[in-house]
Amino acid sequence: MKPIVKLSAIAALLVLAACARPAQNVQIQDPYAGAGGPAGVGSSVLPGSAEYFRTSIGDTVLFPLDQSTLTPEARLILANQAGWLRQNAGFSALIEGHADEQGTREYNLALGARRANSVQEYLISQGVQPGRLRTVSYGKERPLAICSTEECFTKNRRAVTVVSPGAGM
Repeated sequence: MKPIVKLSAIAALLVLAACARPAQNVQIQDPYAGAGGPAGVGSSVLPGSAEYFRTSIGDTVLFPLDQSTLTPEARLILANQAGWLRQNAGFSALIEGHADEQGTREYNLALGARRANSVQEYLISQGVQPGRLRTVSYGKERPLAICSTEECFTKNRRAVTVVSPGAGM
């Protein structure tokens, strides 16, 4: 798939997703801001860089409450991740599984592991070499947002693919 087609598909998905949800009132400093969206016009980010992966391909997929099943939106992002990883064989990936603060530490560590494994299995099914992928679960230990509303909890129900130079880990 050509990069412009990928970026157009991601942009269209983001526009549709933005229209489907009401604006949130919670102000959160998001270290993953821009994930899943195209890099700015005139951006100096190189297509074969980890920064490009994070900002243009998208490094984060979200999950429904208490689930590790991939949503259609997650599959689209992961298909783009797999394409980038296949084209950039010099990179490996660590897939971080996360959960919201509801539930016990042990339960959320297991849920985060299931989420990371779902992402890993999907990437492998899309042609990424298994030896280039590792998983880790952080459960509820590394929240993106600290909150007490359902709308806010959804940001913590995620898996993040962190790429780094090196074909195997």
